[in-house]
Amino acid sequence: MEQWKKKWNRFSEKHPTAAKWIYQLFYFWVFSMGVTVFQYLMFTILPYVFGLELAGTEFMWPRLPVHILGYDYTWNVLGYEVARDAAGNVVIGGGLGYFISYEVGTFLAQCINFPLQRNITFKSHGRLSWQISWYVVAWILISLVCNGVNGLWIPIAQQYFKPAVFNLLVTFITGGVSMVIYFFVYKIIFPEGEQKA
Repeated sequence: MEQWKKKWNRFSEKHPTAAKWIYQLFYFWVFSMGVTVFQYLMFTILPYVFGLELAGTEFMWPRLPVHILGYDYTWNVLGYEVARDAAGNVVIGGGLGYFISYEVGTFLAQCINFPLQRNITFKSHGRLSWQISWYVVAWILISLVCNGVNGLWIPIAQQYFKPAVFNLLVTFITGGVSMVIYFFVYKIIFPEGEQKA
């Protein structure tokens, strides 16, 4: 460990910009993976907490009819179709219950992620109110994009997989898209070297 630390220090002295990016990318990835696991648990557990009543409550917008791969369903940016089994019974994994689970899971994940990224990864001392405001704007926009993408394939996945399985895909897409976009958002809203106000 000590030898690795010496090599890293030498590398950091020779290539400070590259070292800073490697440090930031490493911690960004570690924290992002941690909150991705947390999101998966929320996407999987919370729909059961909300129960069949919310799972059976349709909530979708803008409700555009689509036909993909032989399936007719309604595409939306906000909300999910009600999931049903082969007999037509409502099952956990769709409707208002899943939408609330998704939004609560991603929001709580960002509440964990924000201070870790701000204080450890980017070591920023910028104005907190400004950073939180832009972080919330980014979260809303990224959530809308991810919801729109998920709205294209989740209705098909619900026909073939149990919620725990397609939640892995939801988590992968949401986490993957979020990670790429958030890294550059962080580089903007978490400027380094600022003095505390």
